[in-house]
Amino acid sequence: VISRCIPFRYRNAEEDGDSNSQKIVEVLMINSTSGPGLLFPKGGWENDETSEEAAVREAMEEAGVRGDLMHFLGCYPFKSKTLQDEYSPEGLCRAAMYALHVKEELDSWPEKSRRERSWLTVPEAIESCRHAWMRDALEKGFANWYAGGMIPTLQRKGFPNS
Repeated sequence: VISRCIPFRYRNAEEDGDSNSQKIVEVLMINSTSGPGLLFPKGGWENDETSEEAAVREAMEEAGVRGDLMHFLGCYPFKSKTLQDEYSPEGLCRAAMYALHVKEELDSWPEKSRRERSWLTVPEAIESCRHAWMRDALEKGFANWYAGGMIPTLQRKGFPNS
């Protein structure tokens, strides 16, 4: 199992910054270092951290963002060529997906030289997903949570930098 998050932010629909204007939700995707297409930050977790903590750490390392985990979006199966071994010859894996409300965009982060950030609306992101399972996470997990009012379901206490 790996941890992934869908980083998101709110942007005013009106460019003048009117606080009464409608808010648009944008999600952050990063380029793949191994080919075309966009991805969400992801990675395995260390022995001393939880899946949630790994998702927060990977968002900072790969995308240079910090924020609060708001909701568990579900586990999504996928195939990994790099994780094929005797235990999983087909490379079958699962990604635990979370919604991360971005509070800070860093100017410098560990993978800045290899990654570019792209803020996209949800429909744009659905079109840009490199993998079908990421589209599922966005359409079924994130979009359903959004339609339900984006109510936080995770306690943010104890996460680093929150």
